[in-house]
Amino acid sequence: MSKDLVPFWEEAYQDENTVAFSSEPNATVKEFEHLLGNQSKIIDIGCGEGQNAFYLAKQGYCNVNAFDISEHGIAKLQQKCEKEGIRLNAFTADLTTYQFEHKYDMIMSFGTLHFVQKNDWKAFINRAKEFTNAGGIHIMQIFTDTVPASDDIAPFAIGLAKDEEIKELYNDWEILQFKSYIFEDEHHGVPKHLHASNKIVARRSL
Repeated sequence: MSKDLVPFWEEAYQDENTVAFSSEPNATVKEFEHLLGNQSKIIDIGCGEGQNAFYLAKQGYCNVNAFDISEHGIAKLQQKCEKEGIRLNAFTADLTTYQFEHKYDMIMSFGTLHFVQKNDWKAFINRAKEFTNAGGIHIMQIFTDTVPASDDIAPFAIGLAKDEEIKELYNDWEILQFKSYIFEDEHHGVPKHLHASNKIVARRSL
């Protein structure tokens, strides 16, 4: 990724009146949160503005962590938490070098893994699996090369997956849900475009 290029979401992160992607949590988080307890340890990888982590913390989960490589994204999340009195551990980190310090009951990542090289996101998932408690779940969503990367992300999407490639990394876990789909997306100043995606929910054996 060229250091001269700035993705559209970085500009949105710096504007308190703009939401880069969504202010609502991903529907899959709401669908599977019933598997968690209030004391469950949760971490959101590449959280951006943190809508998923923020939602869970607001629901009363008291061990929610979230990180992103963007200082602006984390600052925006921290300001939102302070404003609304939500306790959440948000910090900057790079998933390619991040070292887990604790085991977690849920590790999630939405729309982030394809922004690093394929060998890096695969290595990250393998590390994350090691640091998942028995019965813990992963929710991972990654763009695939089923359709070409759209112009808004093409310079940054250096690790697009093959369809179902991420599923292969969980053949030793219970797969609770797997979806392969194409969806239409739109951002401010960017024409409507398509993304191909895989989303997997998998649980480590008890």
